[in-house]
Amino acid sequence: MLLCAKEIPADVAKRVKGGLAGSEQEGNKINSDYLVERTKDGKNVWEWRAWEHMEPEAYPITCPSDDRSEWTHANGFSELPDGDILLSFRNISTLVRISRKTGAIVWKLGPPPLSGQHAPAPLANGNILVFDNGPFRVDTGVQPFSRVLEINPGTKQIVWKYQDGMGPGSSHFFFSSRISNAQRLPNGNTLINEGLYGRFFEVTAAGDVVWEYVNPHFGPATVVPKGQNNNVFRIYRYSPDEIDRAMRFRG
Repeated sequence: MLLCAKEIPADVAKRVKGGLAGSEQEGNKINSDYLVERTKDGKNVWEWRAWEHMEPEAYPITCPSDDRSEWTHANGFSELPDGDILLSFRNISTLVRISRKTGAIVWKLGPPPLSGQHAPAPLANGNILVFDNGPFRVDTGVQPFSRVLEINPGTKQIVWKYQDGMGPGSSHFFFSSRISNAQRLPNGNTLINEGLYGRFFEVTAAGDVVWEYVNPHFGPATVVPKGQNNNVFRIYRYSPDEIDRAMRFRG
């Protein structure tokens, strides 16, 4: 499955709401996302285009300062057990479930509670784990902050979350406006990647940090030291058994 982007038709672009006025490409061009399922020999067997299944008026760009060169900006997807696709759109702060059979959106969750989220991951209990970045929250007037959410798709309720709790007004200390992800571990803890700052940490269900690591590798080397960063797009923990299985079956 490939996550792709291309320019949307001009009549659709005119209907996209939100974002910074006048920031389209070349004055009026806007990109959006499409999915392609392809076989190993290069044959396309399924394709889904966002602008053919989503009304722009119903999915405005969330943040007023985001430019309008992109409408939806998909950033992660997962295949569900029945073949449906769970897809995350950052710019419109929305998760959707796409029917593989019909292409219809059969479930969605938008702002609030979501804000610029990344990396939706289905859990064994049927819930969804997602890194909720929080660059602009339509339901609060507080400073931007990030959190990790476990959401029951049936009720759309948040059943668990990790959010910085160092005291009143301190939620912004845990914040990555872009990239980032989270992984539920076999021991029940959650591994979190605060991507913009290369910080990885593991928390218990009660929110206690039990392991932490900061990426020591900064770059690119062609940039002056003060201009370098240690960003990490995604992280995953693999058990020794998983690594051994991958080594045995590689190639």
